[in-house]
Amino acid sequence: MSDDTAKRAAEEEHSAFSHPPVEPDATAAYGDHPDQVVDFYAPKGRQGPSGVPLVVILHGGAWRAPYDRRHLTPFAGFLARQGFAVANVEYRRGSSIPAQGGTGPVAGRWPDTFDDVAAALDALPALVKEHLPGADPRRTVLTGHSAGGQLALWAASRHVLPEDSPWHAPYPTHLRGVVALAPIADFALSRELKVCNDAVVQLLGGDARFEERAAHTDPAALLPTGIATVLVQGRDDADVPYTVAEAYADAAAKAGEVVGLTLLEGVGHFPPIDPAADACAVVAEEIAQLAF
Repeated sequence: MSDDTAKRAAEEEHSAFSHPPVEPDATAAYGDHPDQVVDFYAPKGRQGPSGVPLVVILHGGAWRAPYDRRHLTPFAGFLARQGFAVANVEYRRGSSIPAQGGTGPVAGRWPDTFDDVAAALDALPALVKEHLPGADPRRTVLTGHSAGGQLALWAASRHVLPEDSPWHAPYPTHLRGVVALAPIADFALSRELKVCNDAVVQLLGGDARFEERAAHTDPAALLPTGIATVLVQGRDDADVPYTVAEAYADAAAKAGEVVGLTLLEGVGHFPPIDPAADACAVVAEEIAQLAF
């Protein structure tokens, strides 16, 4: 990475994390663990008699404990101001103990991370009815950033899993589409590139379990989904290279499915979730194209 690229990446990250947290209108639990909660944001703009679309957002942070849903609350507030009802999902992540041989915390908790996302999505219709009466859960769009982008793509593919999988779910007829932002969407390439300091390998419990567990969690292995899907990615992303998104789109094409891929010039990892960045407006428009 050149000095100029590194400087711009640092500036983009600072901008994305400089916004004060936006408090939700309501918070509800979908389980007993403290991390099994969802924040709800009521729409601030357009609202019709039939309700507004629901946007479910999943935060990134390489599935690691230090990064929780709070850093995504400005993005949630931004979407609410665009007229969407928003559900910001928390889930269990890796411990704060450094990974073996590494200096950073472990990525993900197996199988808890996936258990939580599945449970949250299953609980949302009832929770939305109670806490977001202005929302129409029959018009749901999933979105997520980085590791959360992977979880959004995975959540939309649960009907592709074997029926005896604990995460299997029927085809989500209420789901209008997925907008994945800089997603860790192809596990094989992400492992090869050591994305986010080998986060995918840690998430799946090490190399010995990688192939077995990736078959049930790698978005690129769970295709086609039949769900409208768009990936939004910065070409200058140094955290999750855009080639990972391209690999997912290529895998979808080989499976007979067309996936939209919007590559943003001069954009790194964080602008898609930064309300101050033009990239965030692009994301809102992509969501609106699927939702309305």
